[in-house]
Amino acid sequence: MEFKSLINIESSFRRIRLMLAVFVGCCTLVTVFALWNSYRFAEKQREKIYVLDGGKSLMLALSQDLSQNRPAEAREHVRRFHELFFGLSPQKDAIEHNINRALQLADKSAYHYYVDFAEKGYYNRLISGNINQVVRVDSVVCDFSGYPYRARTYARQMIIRESNVTERSLVTDCQLQNTSRSDDNPNGFIIEHLTILENKDIRSVER
Repeated sequence: MEFKSLINIESSFRRIRLMLAVFVGCCTLVTVFALWNSYRFAEKQREKIYVLDGGKSLMLALSQDLSQNRPAEAREHVRRFHELFFGLSPQKDAIEHNINRALQLADKSAYHYYVDFAEKGYYNRLISGNINQVVRVDSVVCDFSGYPYRARTYARQMIIRESNVTERSLVTDCQLQNTSRSDDNPNGFIIEHLTILENKDIRSVER
């Protein structure tokens, strides 16, 4: 009888140990799953940007890898500069406003072109002749294989007078340096060593 009791006690201890091992294993699995799920949730939260619109509405924007957006931002930066710098209206205030905005996107190479145009009376002729100058950027080719980046722009200028419209080709070359973003420079680039490679008449059409 005593021998059977010892066997029953030993088998009971085995069952208890087995149940304890199963319980510990289940707790471990639950803990590992909870930690893994918490890590995934934290990673997803870090990929989100919350933007307050005047303190009234909450907009959610998913952040993206900057390296994927950089080529598009570079092309947009160069395109915007050309529209501001070469797109002019026959109003002094408008010309100065656009030129000042354009010069915030570039270095002194663009300023030197501005000074040269001004000294030659280019802007005064636009104002006195009531001439509009519209720029249409056809393409911006960027080379990201080296730094600073290279960009070549192919565009057309439409010189709109009362009597005719003159179409001119515009080809420029420049380098792009990374810089801090701001309201005046949202893409975070600065144009350097701007060079006008071509700017000649293509055709003229009577109005």
